[in-house]
Amino acid sequence: MSRGPVKVLIVDDSAVVRKLLSDALSHEPDMQVVGAAADPFMARDLILKHEPDVLTLDIEMPRMDGLSFLRRIMAHRPMPVIIVSSITQRGSAASVEALQLGAIDVIAKPGGPGSVGEVAELIKRRIRALRAGPPPKFRAPVAAVTPVAAPGATRNGPRNANSLVLIGASTGGTQAIEALLTRLPADVPPILIVQHMPPIFTKAFADRLDKVCPMRVVESAGNELIEPGTVYIAPGDRHMVIERHGLRLRTALRDGPPVHYQRPAVDVLFHSAARLQGVPMVAAILTGMGQDGADGLLALKQAGAETLAEDEQSCVVFGMPKEAIARGAANHVVTLFHMPGKILQSLDRKPSLASAR
Repeated sequence: MSRGPVKVLIVDDSAVVRKLLSDALSHEPDMQVVGAAADPFMARDLILKHEPDVLTLDIEMPRMDGLSFLRRIMAHRPMPVIIVSSITQRGSAASVEALQLGAIDVIAKPGGPGSVGEVAELIKRRIRALRAGPPPKFRAPVAAVTPVAAPGATRNGPRNANSLVLIGASTGGTQAIEALLTRLPADVPPILIVQHMPPIFTKAFADRLDKVCPMRVVESAGNELIEPGTVYIAPGDRHMVIERHGLRLRTALRDGPPVHYQRPAVDVLFHSAARLQGVPMVAAILTGMGQDGADGLLALKQAGAETLAEDEQSCVVFGMPKEAIARGAANHVVTLFHMPGKILQSLDRKPSLASAR
């Protein structure tokens, strides 16, 4: 990032959106809009001329689509790219692919000029969060892998089939989650995930994971029985919690206020799980900006859960894991590569007295 104002380049085929976003960001003393491009060819020239720190990028544009341009950026000049995309089914699926290619965040494109202000505020918050931490790392898209086997795990999966796995992630999380899930066996215990992402986009994310992961992956609809071999993704703009119904556990969705500016929030899921009794759990905080999930991970550790934080070495943004580690919330700090094996080992351990109270 620049030592002076953060240099921002806006790329969008809508003249109205370009003007409104440029005006909104230009009024911030710590930001400087160095240009606004209607297509990737214009953007390429402006990148060479101004060397921006951050790029906002539309997906559907003339002459070259945003995904093709993003691939070139990440191959030749990696930089933080914030996707500003339409919330259509096609736009949502493309935005999830953009995150897999290395974009750091996705923001739903305004439905009209009146909502640009809200989008601009989200962009400002993302830019300031980026500036506050170390520069993000960029990694290649996830390749197909073979699920790992962990010491102590049987051919039919971990013995502790009544466990839960809880995962929280934000910036860089779509890649990390895919890398993690594709290396776990199909018959894992239920996995519940909060990934910071707007509505509609979480459905596209779940659909993508369902195609490439060995287990079933769904966007949670709420009131679902939590079943082994299934991954539940919290829907955008809804908090996801776990509730006990008799001897069974169910998902539930809530419309409470954002936590750490997020809905869904990792802390909300983790705290709901920490209140359960007699359920062995493994929880992990992956890459992401901010501190969401740190307090919840500590509550889970105090309740007897096995807790993990992603090591700085493999994080795109070492924000959420760093906060969790600083609170003493993580039993283990491991790289993303070693995370699947550590989860399987933790699932196969004998439950502690605290988790079985």
